[in-house]
Amino acid sequence: MTTVALTFDDGPYPGTTPALLAALGDALATFFLWGEHAAAHPSLVRAIAAAGHTIGNHTWTHPRLTGLDAGARDEEVRRTQDLLGDLIGTRPALFRPPYGDTGPAVAETIAGHGLTEVLWTVDTRDWAGASADEVVAAAARTEPDGVVLMHEGRPATVEAVPRILADLADRGLRPVPLPSSRP
Repeated sequence: MTTVALTFDDGPYPGTTPALLAALGDALATFFLWGEHAAAHPSLVRAIAAAGHTIGNHTWTHPRLTGLDAGARDEEVRRTQDLLGDLIGTRPALFRPPYGDTGPAVAETIAGHGLTEVLWTVDTRDWAGASADEVVAAAARTEPDGVVLMHEGRPATVEAVPRILADLADRGLRPVPLPSSRP
């Protein structure tokens, strides 16, 4: 069976993360966590990890990284690495830049933290207010070995997940987390 990575940015959120975890059931995904949100909701970070999902770094304040100087960029990444490492016992190996805003300076910063950048092959546009039907339709465009971008704080996304999982199964695709963490 061929695989697809379902990814969720910006969490955790107390209003949607528990429902999202329930909607995923036994399916595993990758969660790119916003440091400020993780600091505010450490029990949700631990719940994501305990369910077997991969956790990645999505910066501390969700800025456009290419507009920051090197020190500020490093602080965004380091603070989140430190917090997530403390909360789950391992430091993330994966990084997703907010807005997909990346470039050579961002690559240099994350390399300094031993992180691998992950973008996506399909954007569900849930961040722009897409309905559950639109999120499902977008995710249906994913190809084998694709990476689907979704966001944790969107009720339409939570509603869409069971239908996305059913569609993937019908197409012979299995959701898997991206390669996880390092000690």
